[in-house]
Amino acid sequence: MKASVTKGLGQGFVVEEVDLADPVGHEVRVKVQASGLCHSDLSVATFIGGEFPVVLGHEVAGVVVGVGPEVTQVRVGEHVVGSLIQYCGACVNCLGGRTHICLDPEHTLRAPGQAPRISWNGSPVAQGMGLGGFAQEALIHENQLAVVPDEMPWAPAALIGCGVLTGAGAVLNSAGVQQGETVVVIGAGGVGMNAVSGARIAGAEKVIVTDIEDGKLERAKAFGATHVVNSRTTDPVEAVRGITGNGADHVFDFVGARPVTAQGMQMLAKGGGLYLIGVSANDAGVDVNAIAALSASQKVQGVYMGSSNLKRDIPFYASMYLQGRMNLDDLVSREIGLADIEAGYESLKDGSTARVVITDFS
Repeated sequence: MKASVTKGLGQGFVVEEVDLADPVGHEVRVKVQASGLCHSDLSVATFIGGEFPVVLGHEVAGVVVGVGPEVTQVRVGEHVVGSLIQYCGACVNCLGGRTHICLDPEHTLRAPGQAPRISWNGSPVAQGMGLGGFAQEALIHENQLAVVPDEMPWAPAALIGCGVLTGAGAVLNSAGVQQGETVVVIGAGGVGMNAVSGARIAGAEKVIVTDIEDGKLERAKAFGATHVVNSRTTDPVEAVRGITGNGADHVFDFVGARPVTAQGMQMLAKGGGLYLIGVSANDAGVDVNAIAALSASQKVQGVYMGSSNLKRDIPFYASMYLQGRMNLDDLVSREIGLADIEAGYESLKDGSTARVVITDFS
């Protein structure tokens, strides 16, 4: 089968013929129909590194074409969406419903003594985040897959597994936004737009989006933002306090730069929470005055994958989309072929591009 292989740090994405093993145990063979381009994969390929060669791609949607003998949660022919949340289902966190912070995520992978899932010229190929969606087919543990309705379109379905879980999940799961509360979304990228969608589903009264690009702010209005603020030309703290009166109940930082995160802290109302999702620099973080935070009963929380339970949340967001209650179509700016990954990532540098999805694997 064809797969886009990254052979080393900075060596790009090259389409090669690779071999995919037959499914064993709880593994599911998926014919990939859509695979989103996320910056996390680009970071692994360009500066973070890891095991090479590797097939990356962790926003996957496709059709089940084969199952291992121990698979019980999916059937051949079903449509599935993959997620990078890897969980064992047996540790104390999983048993408590916190699968996103599983203590044994390697449970979803093959043991060191087993043959690799992917091989190229007779040598093992690593599988990014247990998924490897930049390929015609993928072999994935059933714990990383959720079934979605057949009528769910492929391109928006693929985005649910990462960007939607992270953005909407931060609002609905991590923060538990309630009807009538006020929300600020810092950063109007694709993940931030999913936070806007989550806030609308939760019934937030005011959904304020801040960014430095007017084009992104216009897009935010289409997703349901009630107010937008260009933080390049306007003091965002003053603007948010002017809109809310007393500050925001919830502030979600999808940028992750220290000056921006500090502004997020200043936007909070009494009892408010600042949620850290994006990271754009090694020194990302925020200084907290303990006395001020204590007296105002404020909190700062890190958020991983929207505190999501993928088996519950992926079908939920698919349902919201099919009911017309969640905008995913406007996230898909471009659809490309498997050989066009590098050009696709280049196009993401343009602020007018929300997300790029591979839908042609020929």
